Amino acid sequence: MTTPTSAETADAPAAAPARDDRPAQASWREVALYAAGRAAVAGRRAAGVVRPIGWVAIGAGALLWVVGLWLGWREVTTAAVVVTSVVALCLLFLIGRTTYDVGLDLTRTRVVVGERAVGALSLANSGQRPILPSRVVLPVGAGRGVFGIRHLAPGEQIEELFAIPTPRRTVLPVGPVSIVRGDPLGLFERVDSRDEPVDLFVHPKTVRFDGQSLGFVRDLEGMISRELARDDISFHALSEYQPGDDLRHVHWRSTARTGTLMVRTYEQTRRSHFVIGLSSHPGEYADPDEFELAVSAAGSLGLRALRDSYRVDVRTQAGTLRTDSPRHLLDSLSGVESTRPRSGGTAALAGAIAAAAPAASVVVLACGSRVPASQLQAAISRLPADSRVLAVVAALGEEPGRRRIGDADVVTIGALDQLPPSLRRVLG
Repeated sequence: MTTPTSAETADAPAAAPARDDRPAQASWREVALYAAGRAAVAGRRAAGVVRPIGWVAIGAGALLWVVGLWLGWREVTTAAVVVTSVVALCLLFLIGRTTYDVGLDLTRTRVVVGERAVGALSLANSGQRPILPSRVVLPVGAGRGVFGIRHLAPGEQIEELFAIPTPRRTVLPVGPVSIVRGDPLGLFERVDSRDEPVDLFVHPKTVRFDGQSLGFVRDLEGMISRELARDDISFHALSEYQPGDDLRHVHWRSTARTGTLMVRTYEQTRRSHFVIGLSSHPGEYADPDEFELAVSAAGSLGLRALRDSYRVDVRTQAGTLRTDSPRHLLDSLSGVESTRPRSGGTAALAGAIAAAAPAASVVVLACGSRVPASQLQAAISRLPADSRVLAVVAALGEEPGRRRIGDADVVTIGALDQLPPSLRRVLG
């Protein structure tokens, strides 16, 4: 048996690869799926410009064509032609683009409940052709404002002023501005969104406290705890030197008298930690206005504590709010809403505070008038034992009052302006 030489091997024709149509078939299938997807997107986009009355007109026209051609009634066929012509003419109003340059300017993005937020909407025609009259829609929360814009020549600019009423505390998204083009009959409408939405924070009402401090914590460095430390401010006692102690705290006079190296020990002090627990359980308030009163009270206390340079935390059943600064505190309170009943009431909130802030200096509980005394007592008993506890009960329309539950002071306020004098009586 002879083996082929290298030359014979080189001259031998290469075997032709087997032909497989599967990749081509797969590619055609992918192209078909892609085309179908694009057609579906285009169909949804086209259907989005048709208003409900437009669907009625299109359906009526199709029905008239079927009936007229099937029964041979000229009158019905004529009506079908008229309806179809009207629909086609209305579609012509959607042709073209609106080349507005849109600007949205809110004078203030943070207002207090009851104040009006004023803004301006500027529109300019930066194109080379005039723009036909159109409508501009400005969404504000769940509502919207509609502006009728006249004919704008090339290079022309107009400004529309508006005011947003703020009857309740909330966070309102303003925008995005939408340019609406449609026909006179309202069959079709094309919306072109511009710009980005802006958040309008409606802060709760707050009240200022007279004096320099709330008075709960009078020392500058914090409250003295029962824990001992080797280095602090409040002197406690002398103890024998332990390896690692700072030699700067050696008490040389006692060391010379006893013959043993003695060092000073101190009571550990902590920075004043001011915690506010705002109950968001809807069943604990007689009505939504009473809940707003509790939010305002919590905001007033938090602002005063921040001005006193305390570390402030505000917590609801939904979690901890951001309180880095007075602005962040009020912004967070603007978005506070009632939680579901299964989230628990004031007692559950107190348990969460005790777990998250066991070393809190002062704890304030803000709740509604429907919290019974037994539940309020249970909430107070769950708080850290070393904390100064104050409960503020919002009872809209009632006379201010004061009582003691355990080691806590409980004040009742019927209006926000009753909070400062009530606290003065507690601290006095």
